[in-house]
Amino acid sequence: MQPRENKTLPDSPPRPWIRPRDQTSLLALVTSLLVMMASYWLYHGGHEGKLIDIDRADPLEARFLVDINRADWPEMIQLPGLGETMARRIISDRQQRGPFHSVEQLDRVNGIGPRTMERLRPYLMPIPVDTDWATSDLQLNDNESPAIRN
Repeated sequence: MQPRENKTLPDSPPRPWIRPRDQTSLLALVTSLLVMMASYWLYHGGHEGKLIDIDRADPLEARFLVDINRADWPEMIQLPGLGETMARRIISDRQQRGPFHSVEQLDRVNGIGPRTMERLRPYLMPIPVDTDWATSDLQLNDNESPAIRN
């Protein structure tokens, strides 16, 4: 028996992952996507610096107002300088003595002084002047009844 000869295949070049024809198509696709992205950036003001920079955006401000005659303590404790105890005192005073007729009457609550009032004032809704709306529209003469009046 004769020894076998090692037959090796001739070295062939490695097959490309993408064929040259497909590489050209892929290059055209990527180039067109880059051109579209650059156009979008320019259209939205990228070259003029008009894009929004979140780090430099002005902070938004929300105005929070509380009606002291209707608010419960969870709403009141969000006011600066008021804790749960003070909020409960305001509600207790409101229940015992009736509603506040002005913001200044809030100082009748034990623990609220001038400095606390100044801190709270921007966050309190104005209290409307007491008006008897039901009788203000009807200014009747003594001999006239509401059913007769036009």
